[in-house]
Amino acid sequence: MKIGIAADHGGFELKNTTKIFLENKGYEVQDYGAYELMSTDDYPDFIIPLARAVAAGEVFRGIAICGSGVGACFAANKINGIRAALINDYFSAHQGVEDDDMNLICLGGRVTGYAAAQEYITAFLDGKYIGAERHKRRLEKVKVLEEKKS
Repeated sequence: MKIGIAADHGGFELKNTTKIFLENKGYEVQDYGAYELMSTDDYPDFIIPLARAVAAGEVFRGIAICGSGVGACFAANKINGIRAALINDYFSAHQGVEDDDMNLICLGGRVTGYAAAQEYITAFLDGKYIGAERHKRRLEKVKVLEEKKS
């Protein structure tokens, strides 16, 4: 299974640690940058290509990391077909997939510890969309908003 990952300078260290964690678990990881630590980089430069890859089905799911995770979440959700959330707890990491078909997780590299990040990512990747009628109905309403761009 191919997982995409991206981060700016604020998430650079957590991205690199997470990449190793995922590879050790047997995942193929596509890294969308940053490839070096530079405080002058901008999160959209890395998060948008990741989000586009997730939306296009080039990677199964995505992991986006910036300093707080907020900017990464803003950027990712601008791409049609992306359902990204800033995750700070285990329940939301799997429930976001199960109920809302979340396909991209956002983390804060300056506020999320390694062990917590690994726990959230594992729950996210192991989660499976349930597809109950109520969930489909709600996601359809979101899709309509994407199409209108209002």
